[in-house]
Amino acid sequence: MDPITQATFGAIFAQTQGQKKDLAKAALFGALAGMAPDLDVLIRSFEDSLRAIEYHRHFTHSLIFIPLGALICSGFLHALLGRALNVNFKQSFLWCLLGMATHGLLDSLTSYGTLLFWPFSNQRVAWDIISIIDPLITLPLIGLSLAAILTKQRKYIFLGIAWAFLYFGFSYTQQQKAISEALKLSEKRNVEVLHIEAKPSLANIFIWKVITTTEDKYYVDAVKIGPGKSIVWEGENINKLSIERDLPWLKEGSQQRKDIERFRWFSNGYIALDRNNPYQITDIRYSFLPQKINPLWGIELKPEADKDAHAKFYNARHNREGAVKTLWGMLLE
Repeated sequence: MDPITQATFGAIFAQTQGQKKDLAKAALFGALAGMAPDLDVLIRSFEDSLRAIEYHRHFTHSLIFIPLGALICSGFLHALLGRALNVNFKQSFLWCLLGMATHGLLDSLTSYGTLLFWPFSNQRVAWDIISIIDPLITLPLIGLSLAAILTKQRKYIFLGIAWAFLYFGFSYTQQQKAISEALKLSEKRNVEVLHIEAKPSLANIFIWKVITTTEDKYYVDAVKIGPGKSIVWEGENINKLSIERDLPWLKEGSQQRKDIERFRWFSNGYIALDRNNPYQITDIRYSFLPQKINPLWGIELKPEADKDAHAKFYNARHNREGAVKTLWGMLLE
């Protein structure tokens, strides 16, 4: 999730331990530890632009890394802040341990994919129940954490944790309702469904991007699950990537071909040839408008590239303001 949410969760769980007079200190250590795993964004390569996405949410986000990461983080923070704040190392470590323990699990609730069980599994865990940015979960937790600090009352911390679990539970029920609507739509289309995933759209859990997988296509639609009747916006469909059909010029054993498989792994398989560019492969999981196949990123290939040359990762440019305005209109519909 976004750094502010990660810091907030790290802070509020760290505040469950220690003396009440130290709630502000706990929040500080927990917040910094809660953000620390995202330092993996510094793992980059000038020659290989996929390196950055390959190692983001990698080993620093795994469950087994939590104690080691907390030890490193607390060692640094204790040296920097421990003496000034009159905090012993044991307490610094405990706050950092609790703060860091929330990070990978929280990221796994989104659709990006997290190597939660590395090194035992390279599966990118994505439970798809929360958007990467969602103010309805973050802002109440910030307020309750601050209330605990100001009043020296830990009851606000437990209210915050209860709110988080209630919100995630409600989001899960919303997701299942969206999947149910997608099944109805598939029956209407008379297509044989292999798999359906529902992912929340930007900053809310009411409009869901639903991806229906068939033998050769992906169907992308939007479903609004509100207090009244559900609304379905039928979207678009696109062929699954077939290297033999879509990229017959791509040489067997070339680095670009290997990079396609790396990108397939990163995208949990949801890749297709860009309809507007025959040399670009896109990740169809993400778009500003949930019923559109208008990807935010992908990789670009070059037919003339050397056998050892890497594909290039790119971020697409879209009319973000227009898309957000349209999405807001869908929410109010």
